[in-house]
Amino acid sequence: MMGAIAGFITHAISSMGYAGIAALMAIESACIPLPSEVIMPFSGYLASKGQFSLILVATVGAIGCNIGSTLAYFVGAYGGRRAVERWGRYILLSQSDLDRADRWFSRYGSAAVFVSRLLPLVRTFISLPAGIARMPFWKFQIYTFIGSWPWCLVLAYVGLKLGQAWDKSPALRNTMHALNGVVLVAILIGVGFYVRRFFKSREA
Repeated sequence: MMGAIAGFITHAISSMGYAGIAALMAIESACIPLPSEVIMPFSGYLASKGQFSLILVATVGAIGCNIGSTLAYFVGAYGGRRAVERWGRYILLSQSDLDRADRWFSRYGSAAVFVSRLLPLVRTFISLPAGIARMPFWKFQIYTFIGSWPWCLVLAYVGLKLGQAWDKSPALRNTMHALNGVVLVAILIGVGFYVRRFFKSREA
């Protein structure tokens, strides 16, 4: 499954360029589990090959985050918590995910939108409680962008540096190949966790 997702991501970016990066990050920020940890490093890798600009990669990635987050914001604003709880399980959004995002927003207020965009997991769902609370729309947009841009830049930079080192360091290639088995096991565990959580939410 993860291989298919990674293949979809790499194909979209390779064929669509910057628009593909923005579209994929929009999907990820609309609470659909598409990992930015694959999207942005691969984009950075292509930047190391001269196909992209690192700064533009980070910028279009952040713009995509704003687009997807806006959709999630309006779901929260007009559907309310009841709609999020009802339909969230179809995108693997659990009650604990929503509760975690709620706690962050309740604790930090509007600043949670900025802080959460720099963190795994909660960054994807923070737009929902922001919408439910009717956070001022343009403030939400600004905080989302300035929080998303560093996240996109760091992930893309990692891909850039790995791309630059890949051809120069046989030891790096050998190490990455040796880690394939570990990565596969981790992916299988992660997929099993999400599938189990999905069916538990349906039972509930």
